[in-house]
Amino acid sequence: MSKKFVEKITSMDEDFAQWYTDVVTKAELVDYSSVRGSMIIRPYGYALWENIKNELDQKIKKTGHENVYMPLFIPESLLQKEKDHIEGFAPEVAWVTHGGDEKLQERLVVRPTSEVLFGEHYKNIIHSYRDLPKLYNQWANVVRWEKTTRPFLRTLEFLWQEGHTCHETDEDAQDETVKMLNVYAEICENYLAIPVIKGQKTEKEKFAGAKHTYTIESLMHDGKALQSATSHHLGDGFAKAFGIQFLDREGKQQYVQQTSWGFTTRIIGAMIMVHGDDRGLVVPPKIAPTQVMIVPIAQHKEGVLDFTYALKERLSQSLRVGIDASDKKPGWKFNEYEMKGIPLRLEAGPRDIEQQQVVLVRRDTGEKLVTPIEGLEVKIHEVLADIQQNLLEKARTHRETKTSTATTFEDFKVQIVEKAGFIKAMWCGNQACEDKIKEETSATSRCMPFEQEQVAQTCVCCGKEAEHLVYWAKAY
Repeated sequence: MSKKFVEKITSMDEDFAQWYTDVVTKAELVDYSSVRGSMIIRPYGYALWENIKNELDQKIKKTGHENVYMPLFIPESLLQKEKDHIEGFAPEVAWVTHGGDEKLQERLVVRPTSEVLFGEHYKNIIHSYRDLPKLYNQWANVVRWEKTTRPFLRTLEFLWQEGHTCHETDEDAQDETVKMLNVYAEICENYLAIPVIKGQKTEKEKFAGAKHTYTIESLMHDGKALQSATSHHLGDGFAKAFGIQFLDREGKQQYVQQTSWGFTTRIIGAMIMVHGDDRGLVVPPKIAPTQVMIVPIAQHKEGVLDFTYALKERLSQSLRVGIDASDKKPGWKFNEYEMKGIPLRLEAGPRDIEQQQVVLVRRDTGEKLVTPIEGLEVKIHEVLADIQQNLLEKARTHRETKTSTATTFEDFKVQIVEKAGFIKAMWCGNQACEDKIKEETSATSRCMPFEQEQVAQTCVCCGKEAEHLVYWAKAY
């Protein structure tokens, strides 16, 4: 498919960053607001987020969590209680200094995350082991004053969920942290068709104030990595800072063990960059706002619109279906819905009505399928399932093609330039080597994967004995 179907979209190979901007705006996912780095999420973009959110929310609730809502503002003194936390977020926080014309006696932070708010609340409601575990989640917006922004990937304000839990033991908190990471991985792979690498962040890259941070990392079309979600074992650091204690089963005072974990609208940016092509978006069927778009052919002829509207009503019983009966030319409609990434297009005209058939066109492969009206629902569900699986396998193949192994620093430097993607290399555990790799190659440690391999005996940077296999990459 070398033909450029949508002239207004820059080629991926020509300028990937511009391609991305073209897609998010031309496909009507977002518009820019009057505030630098803030985006207006348009109906199509928000419908994508709602579908993702609904699937994740169900899974969060099935694991025993309850939804709550915390305030938007945090007093400065409250944020200061956890020293590492505030130092980690200091460059990114937005401050409120005035209420109306009056200067506030104490500055307020527009929440960058809500650990301290949950900490203050948990101190008031947890007293005994019988109060544990506390499994809370909130859907909210947060603000981080980013220097460089791009729609979905990095904006001043974004939408997310943030889970915050308290447990009796370190083991319970550890199990929770990994369990929720696995939930995120399932959403990415089974719904968004994005394959992920699960692993632990290094000390340098972990969340400010956490004991351990776990991550799922995905690879974009251009070979850059994207942190798709994180889950943090906070230990008792926040509990000690906020005095969250409980009487244990022996009647002794103990500090709770906490976790936090988050998943954001950034994942829409990942979906765009993993599956998109030069024609625009490619949306996985499971989260597509419209799974099937009906385009009547020669709709001015008698019976065509009646037939296609009846078809829409019938298919809508089990599918998300749209119809475009506008007076635009069919070719324009084809290009429009290809650009918007709708998984399946259904064409029907006088000849199809006469032969009791329709034409199905797949967005992922462009394949046309002449399909009888009888049993159409079953066929569509089969095709959508195949599209979903094909997108996952295609993305996985791309990641494997773009993953290489380096055993020397010179080899590492060559591969990060010539073969953009993940590099698997051994690391001694010393931050000095991690810093040197970033300084000389712009690659960062993405994670120490749960599935460890030993591709060499020595650190790729210093040559000393290695401790961990690390996935490295340039990243968004």
